[in-house]
Amino acid sequence: MAKFNFVRDGAMRLPPGFRFQPTDEELVFRYLKCKVFSFPLPASIIPDVNLCKYDPWDLPGELEQERYFFSSKEAKYRNGNRINRATVSGYWKATGSDRQISSPRKNQMVGMKKTLVFYKGKPPHGFRTSWVMHEYRLVNTYPYHNHNLTQNVLSEMEKWVICHVYMRKRSSSDQNDDGDHVGANQGYKNYNAEMGQLKFFDFVVRDGEKIGTSSGPNCSSSSSSNSSGITAASSSESDDLEESSAF
Repeated sequence: MAKFNFVRDGAMRLPPGFRFQPTDEELVFRYLKCKVFSFPLPASIIPDVNLCKYDPWDLPGELEQERYFFSSKEAKYRNGNRINRATVSGYWKATGSDRQISSPRKNQMVGMKKTLVFYKGKPPHGFRTSWVMHEYRLVNTYPYHNHNLTQNVLSEMEKWVICHVYMRKRSSSDQNDDGDHVGANQGYKNYNAEMGQLKFFDFVVRDGEKIGTSSGPNCSSSSSSNSSGITAASSSESDDLEESSAF
């Protein structure tokens, strides 16, 4: 049976009406596993790209679409095990905990999913962007009796990953993956500005009902001795109120 090739010029090109939306299990079992063990792929639809050589906006394919790539992991140092995640303009930073991917039939873990966010600049002073990447890798759960075959398989498992890259749409109420709230500094400034203003709430009995009226520092308001006030003020302002009430 012929396998169709949907990769052209290093990017995925599907016919109109077709969408590539694989699940995590399908990416690991149908594509990455076949890549590592040199089995035929369901379709030539995921290109081989070294992600360290590209910024996310320069990767092959359309920016508005979710893109998938086979990528070989590159060591950061010649004599080390750390993975190089730096690109031309920034770096990928892992966030959260890795998620286990199990076989739907045998209920056995054979893969892991790591979430990374792209930061522009140099660590640790880079600033966060909306680019997100899910990295899928296989784990060693395959027993082999042939020692040479095991070493070859292990080297391929450690080499290849599938990367799912996309740009996340964010709003001011969204929360970042690493727990940092979007626009936290601006929210802190707004909070301080609001705390610096006095607001008085007077409850007056009118026709058997309590009606609340509010006034600020720029508004003129009168309150009777029978009305109760709820005041938000600083410590120095509360001392002035206590001093005036003593008279």
